Amino acid sequence: MTPSYALGRGIELRRTFDAPPEVVFDAWTDAGLLDWFFNPGMPVSEPISVDLRVGGAWRQHMVVNADTQYMTGGIYREIVPARKLVFTWGAVGGWPSLDPGNIDDAPLVTILFEPRGEQTEMIFRLQLADHLSEDKTREWLEMGMGEGWGMTIDRLVAQLRSEAA
Repeated sequence: MTPSYALGRGIELRRTFDAPPEVVFDAWTDAGLLDWFFNPGMPVSEPISVDLRVGGAWRQHMVVNADTQYMTGGIYREIVPARKLVFTWGAVGGWPSLDPGNIDDAPLVTILFEPRGEQTEMIFRLQLADHLSEDKTREWLEMGMGEGWGMTIDRLVAQLRSEAA
């Protein structure tokens, strides 16, 4: 059964980039370009892996500090180059923990890449499935996902700005 997201539980972030949609899309999908995702100044020991196909996985080692490290990533659900990217957020053995047998319990991320002249408006939506309990939904929303994703995406804004300069 396909989960529903009609309740609109989650977060939405918008950013405008001085770059075409292809460049912003590639920054999310090319393992050689995903270093913006890392926390600044934190050494990582694992390479980024990207299997860019529906059902393929993206995995990335995150280091918050010396005591907090985890794998993160997602499983691709929909890929429309330079227009749309959809993935279930999480990693097997990582954070958030992703159970391949219960993939519809994990947050679903949809990223739209809208051309705006010479710029791109990126719309990032993280949604929680309607079948999750109110307690589980509240737990997800109180984790600081909005702030964390906002800081992460702001690193991409800075990265693309510095590359354009």
